[in-house]
Amino acid sequence: MFPALAGAAAVLYAGYAAMSPTSQLYGRTFVRGRPGSRQIALTFDDGPNDTHTGQLLEVLARNEVRATFFMIGRFVRERPQIARAVAEAGHVVGNHTDTHPNLIGCSSAQVAIQVDECERVLSDAVGAHSRLFRPPFGGRLPHVLGVLRDRGYETVMWSVSSRDWSLATTDRIEQQVVSRIRGGDVVLMHDGGHRQMGIFRGHTVGAVDRLIRRFKQEGFRFVTVPEMMQKGADAQ
Repeated sequence: MFPALAGAAAVLYAGYAAMSPTSQLYGRTFVRGRPGSRQIALTFDDGPNDTHTGQLLEVLARNEVRATFFMIGRFVRERPQIARAVAEAGHVVGNHTDTHPNLIGCSSAQVAIQVDECERVLSDAVGAHSRLFRPPFGGRLPHVLGVLRDRGYETVMWSVSSRDWSLATTDRIEQQVVSRIRGGDVVLMHDGGHRQMGIFRGHTVGAVDRLIRRFKQEGFRFVTVPEMMQKGADAQ
């Protein structure tokens, strides 16, 4: 009985480690900066998206904040002008695969296709950009991270999730983030949705405006992920 329980526990832990944003079991990823620092890195997944990426750019510009955007290749093909606007505004652009599959279920060859196609589309749309990658759903295994390392990517996870894909109001998204910020955090948010173009992200846009103003008043500074990495930040 006990060997069976131990085996089941090992399987459960392996699955958890493949999806947990903070796990380092299968390879090193960047999760956060120095704990307790006065830095916050806002990151946005699943764009570009009509019309909320543009609204988000307005909020970030008004508050003089630069962020990091992990874009899906198929949406960049649909709206290259939005992707270009993100880059031209000084934000960091990263790779979020071409079609947003859970890479745990992909072979090494399939992972390579997803990464390379998104890279090609991003290069066409915005030119030079970062070598940052975020796995869809956070899913990764050793072969996934191996493909990324071979291509010179740094895999970026997060220490705070806004859960903005499931929380239905600006207030709830704001409180979700506020209750978890400790300093040196990488915050996961979304300017789009992986299923389709045009998904509503108005509550996220409103929450971002509030969060920036709130944390600036508390003495925090908003940085991009590369800036956080350059400050001697630690993987976790």
